[in-house]
Amino acid sequence: MVDKEQGARQLTPRSDQPRQVVLAGKPQSAHEAREFAREYVMQREPGAAEDYVDTIVLVTSELVTNSIRYGTEPGDSFSLRLHTRHGRTRVEVRDPVRRRPQPRPESPGRDRGRGLLILDGLCHWGVDDAAFGKTVWAEVIEK
Repeated sequence: MVDKEQGARQLTPRSDQPRQVVLAGKPQSAHEAREFAREYVMQREPGAAEDYVDTIVLVTSELVTNSIRYGTEPGDSFSLRLHTRHGRTRVEVRDPVRRRPQPRPESPGRDRGRGLLILDGLCHWGVDDAAFGKTVWAEVIEK
């Protein structure tokens, strides 16, 4: 559809296409990312089990939080891309830092650093190099 007043073309994404959002590299973006993921999956997979949706939201939260903490500098942004189809959802977070996530040793005195362990228990995940940075991805399969 073309808006003749604005001269812009609006495209309606097909339901089988991934959905992407660009967010600021600040802590408040984690909440926005979780809301985005929940809404996206519930629209694309209306019959999905609640625990499947919750798992996707948790995986999204972990990837985004890691990106905010370790993959962005003040003023940077990152992208969150989701694609779901037939009970399989891929979550991708792309940020401008090439340093790859590293598991940290367990420490009872530290209240963070368990994100990669959580991912290991919930999904299959990995890291791909990008032109400017990296993409950390995870695949969640409905059980």
